[in-house]
Amino acid sequence: MIAACAAFKSGKPAQEKTKKPETTSTAPRLIGKVASIPAGKRFVLIQSFGKWNIETGSILTSRGEDERTANLLATGESLGEFAAADVQSGTIEVGDGVYSRHVPTPPPPTETPQAPENQQIAIPENVQKNN
Repeated sequence: MIAACAAFKSGKPAQEKTKKPETTSTAPRLIGKVASIPAGKRFVLIQSFGKWNIETGSILTSRGEDERTANLLATGESLGEFAAADVQSGTIEVGDGVYSRHVPTPPPPTETPQAPENQQIAIPENVQKNN
């Protein structure tokens, strides 16, 4: 009976699961939230939602209510689940989401052996002299 069911396949081809192609950059990813803003200072403490693996100098963005946004610069300072970032522009409040757009650095070029440039090869001349 099971074999008979196989004879009645639908006309639609089976959809195959395919891997998504890897891209050189990814969409912004939520990495944390603004935990505190020291009064009179131009930096924030970010509570990360996972392991903090943001490179020093990376540009981060924050987004809050009413389309409030700010640009942040990762300082490289972190302690536990908290990391610091300098406020570059915009308006920011405690609780705003912090996003990273990871752009991987390309791998260093691999060394390829260089072919010797036009080398002149000495060809012995066997010239017979007629005297």
